[in-house]
Amino acid sequence: MDSKLYLKENPTLKDFQQYVRELKIERGFSTENKPFECMLMAEEVGELFSAIRKNMKGGSVGSGSTVGNVKLELADVFIYLCSIANQHGIDLEEAFREKEEINKQRTWKRL
Repeated sequence: MDSKLYLKENPTLKDFQQYVRELKIERGFSTENKPFECMLMAEEVGELFSAIRKNMKGGSVGSGSTVGNVKLELADVFIYLCSIANQHGIDLEEAFREKEEINKQRTWKRL
């Protein structure tokens, strides 16, 4: 299959969200099933944690298992994050800025 997808140089969060919107359509993935999308993201977060554990000093890797690629697992989580934001009509950059303004007003405690 020849992909028509293109992500411009130095993309913004908005560009990433648009790219994910288009890739889901091009590849025939669901764009409406919100609970399913959340479950898929949870699976990817689990794969990310597994990759991190396997890359840690002292992390165990069973026979037949390979050390995971943290970079690629992070990319998968980011794709699902963009997709879930798209399903809910959320601009991630706007959400980040709004939340950070709230966080700036908080008093942070260290445990």
